[in-house]
Amino acid sequence: MITSSHRRFNPLTQDWVLVSPHRSKRPWLGQVEKKPPELLPGYDPDCYLCPGNERAGGIRNDNYTGTYVFDNDFAALLPEVTHQKDSQTHPLMKAEVETGICRVVCFSPRHDLTLPELEISAIQNVIETWTRESVDLAAREDIAYVQVFENKGAVMGCSNPHPHSQIWSQSRIPNEPQKELISQQMYFNENHRPMLQDYLTEEQRLKERLVTENDHFIALVPFWAIWPFEILVSAKSNASRLEDLNSSQVEALADILKRVTIRYDNLFETSFPYSMGFHQAPADGQPHPEWILHAHFYPPLLRSATVKKFMVGYEMLAMPQRDITPEVAAARLRELSETIHYRSIS
Repeated sequence: MITSSHRRFNPLTQDWVLVSPHRSKRPWLGQVEKKPPELLPGYDPDCYLCPGNERAGGIRNDNYTGTYVFDNDFAALLPEVTHQKDSQTHPLMKAEVETGICRVVCFSPRHDLTLPELEISAIQNVIETWTRESVDLAAREDIAYVQVFENKGAVMGCSNPHPHSQIWSQSRIPNEPQKELISQQMYFNENHRPMLQDYLTEEQRLKERLVTENDHFIALVPFWAIWPFEILVSAKSNASRLEDLNSSQVEALADILKRVTIRYDNLFETSFPYSMGFHQAPADGQPHPEWILHAHFYPPLLRSATVKKFMVGYEMLAMPQRDITPEVAAARLRELSETIHYRSIS
């Protein structure tokens, strides 16, 4: 393992990341985030996501008992927009209409239970809901991509602590999946195998960055990770979308999500914030043999529950940079329990 500054290549996006292992020993005098409160009620009468409560515009939630889905009241994308003629005529000032549908998925009626504290069966229910909604949205002729994601924690911009995720679908493939599509197609055309299949085989051989795995899924800190404790969760099969998973694979995915998120919470003994999202093949109804279903976890915590990694300065102007290596991060995560949550220890 290289112990001096070096850069690593991300074959999925064709981007580079600067790794500076020697900087991990520097003293920290930067911003320290306030640790969020740990104790939340099972039901909050003021929460607009809890069962039976009122949302924007007087809309009232059902008294749901499992997952709950509704169209986002403040959607970033609208299914229909009034056509407006672009007043810009210069080729360097290009704008296009973008339409789509945005939905919210509440994990359960419980205001206080995030993924690591849900039962496996409840997480399976979440995955099945993500799948059902993805299929429904992808069937529309005006949808090209379906993005399932979760922002967990106020530090990640989550506006409500009630555990929930979002699904944004839109008329064009967004930037990151588009980069991954191009890279994976190029690799498949040259090697006749999916890129992630070859990558996972090598990671399993080396075992340096593995965090956990089961029969159908693997979780690891990728060689090219940007965030301190970033994790890639990937299917071991050739599934390219959530809908390709059978019941055993859905259960295995629920298991791996619970394992990963318990490790995260145990790392700094806090409800660990992150942005997580699934990258599925495009919603074009076509087979994508180059694409393997995977999810990215991007967590910001760096040294403790209150010290965050910021993407500023050099990262914004030049390229991403990290101090602790992916190998060190993976080793720290492997040391933690993936079955016993720290809050369950009396």
